[in-house]
Amino acid sequence: MAEKRLAVIFSGTVQGVGFRFTAERFANDYGVKGYVRNLPNGNVELVAEAEEKTLRDFLRAIVEELGNVIDKYSADWLPPTGEFKRFEIRL
Repeated sequence: MAEKRLAVIFSGTVQGVGFRFTAERFANDYGVKGYVRNLPNGNVELVAEAEEKTLRDFLRAIVEELGNVIDKYSADWLPPTGEFKRFEIRL
């Protein structure tokens, strides 16, 4: 499988609950590169690159772990840019 880029916006009570730290932990577990950050409107943005199956497993892990605070999410699949060296929490 080829590398992909996954861009996700999570909404719900997703800020102030350890969402970004959990996403970072899973990114490290799955070897995913990219970032997660809080948005001014209360949502959380996640952008990640890896093999498609890895990204699907990564997203599933986040949703299973944090499903109680996620009301909904939208995911877009894009071509990778290769710009990331690691996964980070952005401010």
